[in-house]
Amino acid sequence: MDYWVMIVDDGAVVRMAAVYAISRLYSAGQHSTWRLVEARGADTAMSLALDGRVDITLIDHNTPGRDGLSLAANLRHLYPAMPIALMTANSHPETIAGAKELDLTFIPKPRWKDGLAAFLSAAMRRLGG
Repeated sequence: MDYWVMIVDDGAVVRMAAVYAISRLYSAGQHSTWRLVEARGADTAMSLALDGRVDITLIDHNTPGRDGLSLAANLRHLYPAMPIALMTANSHPETIAGAKELDLTFIPKPRWKDGLAAFLSAAMRRLGG
């Protein structure tokens, strides 16, 4: 099964690190294919999502155009079953509460690799893979 994973972060280094981590996590022994797309900001992310090429989304809270919770709310409205994670260093109580309200997985930066692996594993199960 192919999974399209969108990584939304204004930091190129973070996007590259996430791509690398996903590739390393699922390179050996998996029957699934991970197709990774990157978006620097919310507008690009919405365009990619509306093209129907996104199954799973990782969003930073601080994205150009609108914040990650606003972007996640739009995605959740369009695709209620899409696994979405808020991967951010912004661990303010209202950010965490907003993530819970939208049924997002909260993955704190900078220690995000373990959380990423758990999120992707749960996302595959949720999508039937």
